[in-house]
Amino acid sequence: MGQSPPSHPRPAMSTPEQYAQEKAAASGSSFYYAFLFLPKERRAAITAFYAFCREVDDVVDEVSDPGVAQAKLAWWQDEVAKAFAGQPSHPVMQALMPHVPAHGLRQDQLQAVIEGCQMDLEQARYADFRSLQRYCHLVAGVVGEVAAQIFGQQDAHTTQYAHKLGLAFQLTNIIRDVGEDAMRGRIYLPVSELQQFEVTANEISNRTYSDRFTSLMRFQAERAHLFYDQALALLPEVDRRTQKPGLMMASIYRTLLREIEADGFQVLHQRTSLTPLRKLWLAWKMQALGRF
Repeated sequence: MGQSPPSHPRPAMSTPEQYAQEKAAASGSSFYYAFLFLPKERRAAITAFYAFCREVDDVVDEVSDPGVAQAKLAWWQDEVAKAFAGQPSHPVMQALMPHVPAHGLRQDQLQAVIEGCQMDLEQARYADFRSLQRYCHLVAGVVGEVAAQIFGQQDAHTTQYAHKLGLAFQLTNIIRDVGEDAMRGRIYLPVSELQQFEVTANEISNRTYSDRFTSLMRFQAERAHLFYDQALALLPEVDRRTQKPGLMMASIYRTLLREIEADGFQVLHQRTSLTPLRKLWLAWKMQALGRF
């Protein structure tokens, strides 16, 4: 395709697995804490997949020229196709491919994640929640589906749970990052809902708080909670044990959402986060006690 690959410098002695580990850990994500409790092979698989997601997501967040970003995502589409044909060249794909057969991972799942990132380059606003759901499905629902497979899914119905939980995670991210995203020129809150609560895009971009904004955000949070509840109700009993990492992430993300609510949705000028120790505690509590 004539495109140069994204740079992926790594120490001469570093293995693809070490590269993926460093990429996943560097993000400081809640996901990383849930992976710590997995058996070694599953942990290596999910770490490699998560590192892949970080790589393609970073293209959108860190490359300021849309043309360059599109070319990099096109390179990733080609890299995924080559990897599934037996020729991975990027370390995250070299780390991931050995785990593909064991967990039934498919090329279309990885391509969907890239497609979701492409939407970020092509679309800065969403008319309504239905159109936002399409984006959330690609960047989070499919990720949840792959994660459920790697965690050891036994019941086909668990895929519905994973999609719904991924959507809840993404809606939580959108709420947390309203101010940060607006600085990048992106507002994920549906246009129809801004109009419903009489909040303008300028108010969000200018970090202007109001009772109207608080009502809008309360509406967003209530919907996210609804998706958490729906997801947990969909999880088959046979998979409650295998899907504990997802439940750990749900505990961490839902706690974050409640923190944002308790702060009165002060998301235009700050990014609420939980400390690493608190994330570890929430993950351990789910692992050891099986509860939030």
